[in-house]
Amino acid sequence: MKLILAQGNPGPEYTSSRHNVGFMVLDALREHLRAPDFQQKTKFQAQVSEHSHDDEKVILAKPTTFYNLTGQSARALCDFYKIASQDVLVIHDELALDFGTLRVRLGGSDAGNKGIRSLNAHIGPNFWRIRVGIRNELTARMDAPDFVLSTFSSQEKTALAAAVVQDVIALSEAFIDGQLESTSKYFEVE
Repeated sequence: MKLILAQGNPGPEYTSSRHNVGFMVLDALREHLRAPDFQQKTKFQAQVSEHSHDDEKVILAKPTTFYNLTGQSARALCDFYKIASQDVLVIHDELALDFGTLRVRLGGSDAGNKGIRSLNAHIGPNFWRIRVGIRNELTARMDAPDFVLSTFSSQEKTALAAAVVQDVIALSEAFIDGQLESTSKYFEVE
C-alpha cells in the first residue's frame, strides 16, 4: 500500500497559489489514474481518494490542515492504513529551487519548510519527496510568505500543465511501482 500526500492550504483563496502546487499535481494525478473523486475524511483531516493501481492500493490525500500542520494528517493516515514512512510520497513546493526544477529524494531534513518539519515530527524523515521548484525573479523582491501565497504567472501555468505536472505524474507512477529513484530534473520554461 502506498500513500501519496500533497502539501497545500485548504480554501478557495489558496487554490491557485504557488504553495498549492502539490494539490494541483495531485488533482491531475487522480484524474490520470482515474481514481474516485476526493472525499472529505474528518478522521484523517484530509480529502482522500482510494485507488488500486496494478494490484497496489494507493491512497491519495490532500490534508485539510494548513500546510504547516500536514504531519497530523499523515500520521492519522499511516496509523489507520498501517503504512510505513518509506511507502509515503509527499509532493510539495520548494522555494529554494528554480521554477522548472523537480528534485526527488528519500528522507532528509526540513530545510526550513514548516510542512516538512511537521511531517518529520509525526512520521519521521524517511519518506519520499518530490520537491517542485517555484523560485523565480520575483522571489528576491517579495517576502517569502507573500511569494508562496501568490499565483503563478501565465507562462508558469502553461509550463506547469505542459511539463511539470506530467513529469510528477510519471514520477508518482514510478513510486507506486517501487521504481522511484533520487534525481533532479530541470527544464526550460518557454
